[in-house]
Amino acid sequence: MSLVEFLYEHIEELDGRVSELERQSKANSRNSSKPPSSDGLKRKLKQTRKRSGKRPGGQPGHEGTTLEMSATPHHQVIHTAEQCGGCGASIVDRPVVGYERRQVFDIPPVKVEVTEHAAEIKVCSCGAHTTAPFPDGVTHRTQYGKQVKAIVTYLKHFQLLPYERLTGLLEDLFGLSLSSGTLCRISEEASGLLVETTDRIREAIRRSAVLHCDETGMRIGKLLHWLHVAATDTLTWYLPHRKRGVAAIDEMGILAGFTGTSVHDGWASYFTYEIAHGLCNAHHLRELTFVEEEYGRPWAKEMIELLLEIKERRDRSTSTRFSQGTIKTYLARYRAIIESGLELNPSPEPTGKRGRVKKSKPLNLLERLRDHERAVLAFMYDFSVPFTNNQAELDLRMMKVQQKISGAFRSMEGAKAFCVIRSYISTVRKQGMNVIESLQDAFARKPLLTNI
Repeated sequence: MSLVEFLYEHIEELDGRVSELERQSKANSRNSSKPPSSDGLKRKLKQTRKRSGKRPGGQPGHEGTTLEMSATPHHQVIHTAEQCGGCGASIVDRPVVGYERRQVFDIPPVKVEVTEHAAEIKVCSCGAHTTAPFPDGVTHRTQYGKQVKAIVTYLKHFQLLPYERLTGLLEDLFGLSLSSGTLCRISEEASGLLVETTDRIREAIRRSAVLHCDETGMRIGKLLHWLHVAATDTLTWYLPHRKRGVAAIDEMGILAGFTGTSVHDGWASYFTYEIAHGLCNAHHLRELTFVEEEYGRPWAKEMIELLLEIKERRDRSTSTRFSQGTIKTYLARYRAIIESGLELNPSPEPTGKRGRVKKSKPLNLLERLRDHERAVLAFMYDFSVPFTNNQAELDLRMMKVQQKISGAFRSMEGAKAFCVIRSYISTVRKQGMNVIESLQDAFARKPLLTNI
C-alpha cells in the first residue's frame, strides 16, 4: 500500500469517527435514553408536543377545586357587633338577625404526649407475686409509639429526607430529639415487620398478566450495584444486587415460570427467559427521532408515524383486540419499512480484524425492530400490554432522587431495608391507601395488604 492510499484510508476513518462523535454530541433526552439532567441549562430542545391553541389554565366546563366551608367546624368564635356602622350608636342590646361566616383552616400546635402504662402487682394468699400484662408492643421502660415511628419512616423512606434534615424537622415540629442511631433502628424495625408483606407483593406480581421490569445503577459502599424493579399499576417490588443480568433476575424469583407478558427496555438478559415480551416504544421513538434528525433516514419517520398510528387507533378502539385483517395490514407496513431501511443500511463488510464489525446506530435499531417484531408490537396484539415501560421508570425515578439527596448506601443491609420499606410504601400508594396510616398498621402488627 502506498503512502497516499494509507493516508486516504486514514482520513476516511478519522472522518467517520468525527461524524460519529458529532452525532453523539447531539444526543439528548428527547432523541435518546439520556436523562433530562444531562441536557444542561443552555441547550434548548425542540418541543415534540403540538400546540393545542388553548389558553393556559382551566378550560370552559372544567370543574375546579376550591377550599369549601366545613359544615362541622371544630371551633366557633363569635364576634359581637357593638357600634352601628352607619350612625355610630351602640347596638350592644340589639337582637342578632344573622351571621356572616368565614372559616380558617389551620393545624393546631402538635405536642408529643406521654402515656404511662402501670401494671398492677398483686400478692396472692399463696405468696406468689403477679404482675398484670402490658399491651402488645409495650416492651421497654421508655419507647416511641407507632405514630412517631410511622412519621419517621414516612419522612425518611417516602419523602426521602436525609438523617440530618430529618432530626432537625422532628425537633422543630414535635420537639423530639432523635439521634441518627434511633432513626436507623426504627428503619430496621420497619423493614423486619414488612418482609413477609413484601414477599407476598412479589408473589402477586409473579401472578399478574403484565409486569414491568427495569434496572438502574446505584452505589452501595464504594461499588456500583444495580437496583431492579418489578411492578404493575398496583404493586411494586425492589431488589438491590451486585449484578445487572441473569444472576440478579434469577434472585428476584419472578420471571422464571412467569406466564404473562414482561415489558422492559430490551436488556438482553430478559430475553433469556422463554416468556412473552413487550418492548418499550418510548425508547424506540426517541431512537427513531435521532436517526431521522442526525442521519436523515426517511424510514425512521415512517416508523414513528406507524407506531403512533397503531397506538392511537388502539386507544380509540371500543373492542379488546384488532381484527386479523387489521393486524396483517399493520404487519405488512411494519415489515416494508424495515426492508426499505435495510436497503439503505446494509450490513458492513468484514474488515479482517478480530471481533465483531461495528454497525451504525440505524442498522442496530433496524435489526432490533426486525428481530423482536412481536415484542415491539406486543401492544398491538394484546390491548392489556402498554405502549411503553413508563410504569417501571416511574417506580425507579424516586429511587434515583433518593441517591441524589443522600448519596450512596453504606451497606447492602441498609439498601435492602430501604427497598423493603419502599416496596410497601409504593404499593399502598398505588392502591390509594394513606401511607402514614399503613405504616402505623405495620408497627401495630396488624394484617397488611390483605387484598393481595
